[in-house]
Amino acid sequence: MSSLPSLSPRLRQGSGRMERIDRLGWRSATCFDSHGLRVGLRCNQPGLLERLEPHLPPGWKAAASPVVDQVFSLWVGRSHPTRGGRHIHLYAGPSRRLRTSSLDEALALLESEIRQGVAAGSCRRTFVHAGVVGWAGRAILVPGRSRSGKTTLVAELVRAGATYYSDEFAPLDGRGRVHPFPKLLSVRGEAGCDVHVRPTRPEELGGVVGREPLPVGLVVLASYRPGADWRPVPVGPGQAVLEMLAHTVPARLRPAASLRALARAVAGARVLKGERGEAPETAAKLLEAVEERVRSSRRRAGQRGMR
Repeated sequence: MSSLPSLSPRLRQGSGRMERIDRLGWRSATCFDSHGLRVGLRCNQPGLLERLEPHLPPGWKAAASPVVDQVFSLWVGRSHPTRGGRHIHLYAGPSRRLRTSSLDEALALLESEIRQGVAAGSCRRTFVHAGVVGWAGRAILVPGRSRSGKTTLVAELVRAGATYYSDEFAPLDGRGRVHPFPKLLSVRGEAGCDVHVRPTRPEELGGVVGREPLPVGLVVLASYRPGADWRPVPVGPGQAVLEMLAHTVPARLRPAASLRALARAVAGARVLKGERGEAPETAAKLLEAVEERVRSSRRRAGQRGMR
């Protein structure tokens, strides 16, 4: 893994519970930074580290120091044909998250655990479970939990020409702007089948990935109902913050910072709530709503300039 330094991670705040795992004999390790959180990653097979880079969170950067906030450890045992194959263990800090014989399963969970760790532990950003695209210089946020339909809607917005930012997290900075977190879209099979989830690049949908932070222009609090027509009602800033707080990862860990970030994010945004039907029709209406918001802002700015 030439793009990552060879560093043996050391927790910023030591824990006696880590001693047993630290003694297992890690032969390869590295450290990286993601949204201000420094993460250590180690495994017991040197060649395995090369396979881990594609599973790092979007926007990671190599770290120069071995002092980290979180450590993830992957132990792959030798194959034992007479004992049912090899045992693979995945640890997040001192806690074992998985025991399996499938390396692909371990890598998939490692990727998810690291992203969740960054979302909860970053002090530089406030992570909201949301799909995000950019349009007309503004961000469209679609908060929602897994299987709420946000990826389907984000995919349709990208097909319609919006810039892809994320289908999982909206990282908000202190000014309420949204930063990119462009993991591959997790497009499920028919009827929301998890077995056939297909990682999809935005380029496959005719889209591009956003690079710069954007102010929030529209927050979409939508629930899917087959056959529904998108007839949303506007939501005030206070209610919008409360609605989004339920999808904010560090809400319990850092409530004050979370509330500030959410309040600044919705301060200049339009917030709409309602039931939506099929994604293509809804996507077109959302893009029109953002364009109208931008035009209204320009008209108001022009009127103020004439006074």
